[in-house]
Amino acid sequence: MKPKLPVRQAILDRRTYEPPGEGRADKLRLDFNENTAGCSPTVQRALAKLTPKLLSMYPEYERGTRRLARHFQVAPEELLLTNGGDDALRLFFDAFVDAGTSVVICEPTFPMYRYWGEVAGAKIEVERYGPTMEFPLDGVVRSLASRPRVLFICNPNNPTGTLLQKDMIETILKAATHTAIVVDEAYAEFSGLTVIPWINQYPQLFVARTFSKAAGLAGLRLGAVIACAESLAILRRATAPFPVNVAALAAAEAAVGDSRTMKLYVKNILRTRGWFEKELQRLDVKIYPSAGNFLLADFGAGGSEMCAQLLKRGVLLRDRAKDIGPGIVRVSIGTQKEMERLLKLIKRYR
Repeated sequence: MKPKLPVRQAILDRRTYEPPGEGRADKLRLDFNENTAGCSPTVQRALAKLTPKLLSMYPEYERGTRRLARHFQVAPEELLLTNGGDDALRLFFDAFVDAGTSVVICEPTFPMYRYWGEVAGAKIEVERYGPTMEFPLDGVVRSLASRPRVLFICNPNNPTGTLLQKDMIETILKAATHTAIVVDEAYAEFSGLTVIPWINQYPQLFVARTFSKAAGLAGLRLGAVIACAESLAILRRATAPFPVNVAALAAAEAAVGDSRTMKLYVKNILRTRGWFEKELQRLDVKIYPSAGNFLLADFGAGGSEMCAQLLKRGVLLRDRAKDIGPGIVRVSIGTQKEMERLLKLIKRYR
């Protein structure tokens, strides 16, 4: 007998999220903005110290939270650790969004805002970036007049690379009298811009961070939300008792303790990004200015075919033809050697 399960309509209405394909380990992965240089050796040593007894026990968070709070220059009560950046975003729907209420996102952007919104049955209001990937500030400010539950801003934005300057963010915060403003700073280490110092000035401000990018810990899944203590206490009500595993916590402590490795990685990425951008422009490829560890490029009519051919040669890029436009490709920035290899292959198709 086939069971008739009482599935929520919001789940039936949405498409299944398609994660990265399997069998990617031996390929040049320039499609998901990962740290291809790898995490700090300090992280490996910290993980090696985890004993069987530690792994058999539920984790304790007080010491690790204090250490990571110092890294972000906030108080421990202003930091909430989560099971990856994606889980951090889910908390805003659990805490603030009832089915049928509205959230605002600016597309194209990180797809998990829409993903969690659809799962929650929220009404998703969309403001769109302009033809040169400019942020839709006027539309966002107008949307706040209807008091949506949450506004998500990815800064720098993925996939456009757009960086919203502080004066524009402040304009939004001043207009958001009844809305939680989530500034997702997954790529802040590359842009050098953060609004974390504003959390006590604006209680409606929540800053989401991740250890997946600059720290190179995507495989361990650790994220964070930073806000004033009173506002963060609301999210804590929606958090599971043990959301972060002991290995992720140990790795993050080690990563921030080796700031030299992280800073060197960021410096190398910024240098390589600038070099690669100039090389693509010599090939008449249109580049959108980026403040992240990636570039959005317009390869023209043959962009999708180029991605398909590169895949056959073990190189993965993110084809954005379906959601942004024909020829649009997002390219993660890897090491100099990796990008030189990619450039040689691209030249075959220009």
